[in-house]
Amino acid sequence: MIRLEGQQCVCKTFQMADAAPLAQLVSQNKDFWGRFEPLHRESYYTTVVQREKIRESIKLLKEQREYSFGIYEKGTHQLVGTISLYSIKRLPFLSGMIGYAVDQQQVGKGYAKEAIALVTAFAFTQVQLNRVEAYVSPYNEPSVYLLSKSGFYEEGYLNQLLYINGQWMDHLLFAQTKSDFTDRLHAKDSST
Repeated sequence: MIRLEGQQCVCKTFQMADAAPLAQLVSQNKDFWGRFEPLHRESYYTTVVQREKIRESIKLLKEQREYSFGIYEKGTHQLVGTISLYSIKRLPFLSGMIGYAVDQQQVGKGYAKEAIALVTAFAFTQVQLNRVEAYVSPYNEPSVYLLSKSGFYEEGYLNQLLYINGQWMDHLLFAQTKSDFTDRLHAKDSST
């Protein structure tokens, strides 16, 4: 298991025992998250399917192709969201994608921002990626703002990228490079 600890949350790679809490989280956020995600079958929201997803994520973790984390509130250990570093490509790319979702009841508390910072640092320092990308709907204004505040910059507009809720949806491409990350760290260090 990989554990990344922040001030208010801990990101831990999923274990089989997380299937029931994960099923509960995705089920209670079905409508909230569904605005920006592809439709899922009803079985997706069950412990059985989430256990299979976790089993697959453990396999991908062992192959160093994907890292799927639960976002847990520090202190209570309550699962408040998910974040993944996925679609990892090795040389000549050394890149990956980041995707995240936070429980509707926990939005605005800083969990997503801290989880993005933890997983981005992990991507650059541990996985040794050179670039991390994120797709976000232009209509998901809080997420666009969050990525901008997290050191990502908008690189482009992707026409009809994902099929969501019966229609093709455009997305923005955000990215951050390792040099962006280290420059921000050095700027932060020199200001303290």
